[in-house]
Amino acid sequence: MCGIVGYIGTKQAAPIILDGLSKLEYRGYDSAGMAIYDGEKINIQKSVGRLKVLEELTHAGATMPGFAGIGHTRWATHGIPNDVNSHPHFNAQATISVVHNGIIENYIALKNKLIKKGYQFVSDTDTEVVAQLLDYYYKGNPMEAITKVLHRVEGSYALGIMFAEYPDQLFAVRKDSPLVVGKSEDGCFIASDVPAILKYTRTVYYAENQEVIQLFADRLQFYTVDEEPIEKEPVTIEWDAEAAEKAGYEHFMLKEMYEQPKTVTDTLMPRLKNNDIVIDELQMRDEELAAVKKIHIVACGSAYHAGVTGKYVLEGIARIPVEVDLASEFRYRNPILEEGAMVIVISQSGETADTLAALRESKARGFKVLGIVNVVGSSIAREADSIMYTWAGPEIAVATTKAYSAQLIALYLLAMKFAKVRKTVSEEEFNALIFDLKRLPEQIELLLSNKEKIQKFANRYIGAKDIFFIGRGIDYAISLEGSLKLKEISYIHSEAYAAGELKHGTISLIEEGTLVTAVSTQPDLYQKSISNMVEVKARGAFILAVTNVGNTEIEKAADYVVYIPQTNQYFANSLAIIPLQLFGYYVAVGKGCDVDKPRNLAKSVTVE
Repeated sequence: MCGIVGYIGTKQAAPIILDGLSKLEYRGYDSAGMAIYDGEKINIQKSVGRLKVLEELTHAGATMPGFAGIGHTRWATHGIPNDVNSHPHFNAQATISVVHNGIIENYIALKNKLIKKGYQFVSDTDTEVVAQLLDYYYKGNPMEAITKVLHRVEGSYALGIMFAEYPDQLFAVRKDSPLVVGKSEDGCFIASDVPAILKYTRTVYYAENQEVIQLFADRLQFYTVDEEPIEKEPVTIEWDAEAAEKAGYEHFMLKEMYEQPKTVTDTLMPRLKNNDIVIDELQMRDEELAAVKKIHIVACGSAYHAGVTGKYVLEGIARIPVEVDLASEFRYRNPILEEGAMVIVISQSGETADTLAALRESKARGFKVLGIVNVVGSSIAREADSIMYTWAGPEIAVATTKAYSAQLIALYLLAMKFAKVRKTVSEEEFNALIFDLKRLPEQIELLLSNKEKIQKFANRYIGAKDIFFIGRGIDYAISLEGSLKLKEISYIHSEAYAAGELKHGTISLIEEGTLVTAVSTQPDLYQKSISNMVEVKARGAFILAVTNVGNTEIEKAADYVVYIPQTNQYFANSLAIIPLQLFGYYVAVGKGCDVDKPRNLAKSVTVE
């Protein structure tokens, strides 16, 4: 949610900030703005709409000269999207300017206090309170004013701050909202995420909670909230800027779907050694793994759907009980964590607010937390007891594809590792599982190569109002993700149901011509699935079936069948999800939707 970019150095700041903000568009936003110091004063320009509006207003930054500045893309939380509520915000004299990600929870009390002292507010935002509070405490020392503000505000925030009286410096602060700091020969940077500054530097620092950063053109310094200096080690980003570009594809989402074979390979192969599974980063001995009595998987969105699959795989292969929770529910239901339980949190960004809160709640109760994340150095990566990276590289499209596929692989590997130490599979079964794992990348590539058939079918449903997905067991987990992919990028109402629940009310929604996507990859459930398909077909549904090669009996009930290659039943999600991703993508493209940046959605949900 929202994006921050700041720069101070030897080059013009505005073009760099605009370029950085363009790399953060995937985070979701409804307005954009910049504040640039021109040598005499801070100039501010902001506007509602896409970043291109701001680019046009400033002639790509040419009308805002200066070597220091901060920029922001806002997703409205407090106050409607308009020019006034857009960031940056400032004090009455426009001598202090602020950009902010997160939510100031006690802003009303602070605002009322400032109003009583004569301050006037022009916006409806919580962020303006920060700018006015800085003005209230500022007596010529920026660090003193910032630290006093930090002791007063409550909530989550990443802040970029400029003082007109200190044009050779920028300031940044972080608490529960991601912030990276970069340094190059040409200057120093702040950003919400690495892609914003990767074009300019691969040397970054990850700000921790309650740290204040002072940036100059040639150096930077970290401080505690009590103004004590901190020494930090930089991190070198290995992937390059080209990895975050479209590389000739029409959309990032399509590019990322086609990167899934490589993503699966990169996540899988380093952990397969001598026909065994080695996950060094777990930092857990086999005896510790064997002692785990129960697993709680906690996640949001697609990561939650991966977790639902993980439940079936872990219970089926390792015979260990698993609960799966939405992070936003887990943290508030006062969960019962039994002795011997382990918590697994899953997040692409490693910054998902509810998932991060679940991690902290679990650790506070004394339970070991394993984080499965894609972003090195993210909050979850730093705070979890153990970490397992999904080596998916940068994922720019809001609707996840390759990161989801990598999460599945991580869960398969964990399940097999637990099965090995718990001795719930034979050596022969274990070797067969590894054989099937190794085949997944080429099988995914084969499915992607047949995209024209899916595209042709998708064109028939551009005007659909309702589409339903059904499945049993792992197929239900696949249906959840397939439905989400469709609805979030095409805006077509779509729901996924456990097929056995149809008679309990859902089947009343089926009308003549309604598309029902039936996923059937579990051999033991073939007949049950066909029975459910017959039920909806009798009520006028048109059925798209996704099933394994060889299950030709399904053609008696389905109107259109997509076959996936044979694999172990526990790994079927990795293959069956591919045609469903493609289906959602081509329906959305056919409707003319902005596939990479669907309305109202953000890539990284850093507030509740």
